[in-house]
Amino acid sequence: MGKPRFRPVFTPIGAALLVLALVILARSLYARNSYEMLISCVVLLIMLILGLAGWRRARKLTLLEPGWKPPFPMTANAGEETLITGLGSPLPFFFRLHFVVRGKFSPNSGAACPMFAETSVSRGEETARLEMDFPMSGIFQGRGYCKLRDIFGLYSFPCGITLQRTINVRSAPCFGKKTPINAQSGAEDRKTKTSTNEERFYMREYTPGDRLRDINWKSSDKIDALITRISPDNQEKVSRIEIYFRNYGPEMPSLEALWLLDRAKARLSYFLRSLMDENSSFIFSIHFAVNSGANSDWEVEDSEDLEDFLEVLAGLSFVPPKNEGIVSAGTGDMYVFSTACDKGLPGFLLASHPRPVSLFIVQPKRQIVNKELKKEGDKNKTLKRPDHETLYKRSFPAKGCALLPRWLSKTKINPMNVDAYRIERIYAETKL
Repeated sequence: MGKPRFRPVFTPIGAALLVLALVILARSLYARNSYEMLISCVVLLIMLILGLAGWRRARKLTLLEPGWKPPFPMTANAGEETLITGLGSPLPFFFRLHFVVRGKFSPNSGAACPMFAETSVSRGEETARLEMDFPMSGIFQGRGYCKLRDIFGLYSFPCGITLQRTINVRSAPCFGKKTPINAQSGAEDRKTKTSTNEERFYMREYTPGDRLRDINWKSSDKIDALITRISPDNQEKVSRIEIYFRNYGPEMPSLEALWLLDRAKARLSYFLRSLMDENSSFIFSIHFAVNSGANSDWEVEDSEDLEDFLEVLAGLSFVPPKNEGIVSAGTGDMYVFSTACDKGLPGFLLASHPRPVSLFIVQPKRQIVNKELKKEGDKNKTLKRPDHETLYKRSFPAKGCALLPRWLSKTKINPMNVDAYRIERIYAETKL
């Protein structure tokens, strides 16, 4: 946090009006036109009064610290509003407090587009709602600050403390088919056995739900707390699921490629959430690539671990292809999430043999030629698949994000033909 840097107090309209009034005043003095002189003097007097009132109040609001707490988690295309608090300071007539957010939104490292959002608080109110939304997943880094503006749009006085924020934006949710799971059952025990075989029971503090007959009353008497016996034969088995998220792709990806990666993130998120809701004993071992070029591993055991991983997943970008190491040894199923930009995917699948691989791959939009239309001789007509997801480029400016010039042109990405034990294809496209 810090104080706002210097910004001009005149808006473009206010600067234009000031110049115009001064020009008219100079012309009226030269031509001795009392009517124009009166008009220009009245305009300049009004601007002077408004400027002094705004400047004095802005100085008193130097230490104003608004409350800016974005919703957690921040999800793309969710249409959520951010509540801005602490804006209830008394203001001069004809003035309103505005809260402005500026920054950079990065769907991929090295590709950041400017982002802008603004809201104002009604007179007499202490809170305002800021519409801050994003078209896809990524990382937003920006600052929020207050401005004191008059209702005529002539002045804009910066005031208060500038707030810095870094926000991970998660992918908009998607829904897929239920996936049959063949986890490596009994891969490990959730509890560790005692080192001596003479002990028949573990001891721990009583928790609601324990059976009364398991309470060790003698030990409980000594320490004045209820102690429960647990048999070591009742170890809870867990099932481990191995997942590879292959975020390999071009170093300077097109918007089409970024959208494929976004949909792969969304499908992985849905996969993890649905399985954890189905069976809380699952442990997920997730492998992915990071910008340094190395592989990273993440273990998800509970809902808290899952939320932490989804925050990391939101900021993952494409990593250039590299020579990969040997696939981890094991006999259970592997679950692989990838895109058509992953040129090393065929080699990875080959190296994984003979382990069963369930592949979730996001491909460019596919068109299916209707056989009935072919029979009628109309070979030009096609039917679009109903299960593809579309990103509209016009949603960027609609949500306050500027499109990078290179994103305006359409880039063709060829579908990838790969073979696996089980394949689910997700189709995605971009439109203007």
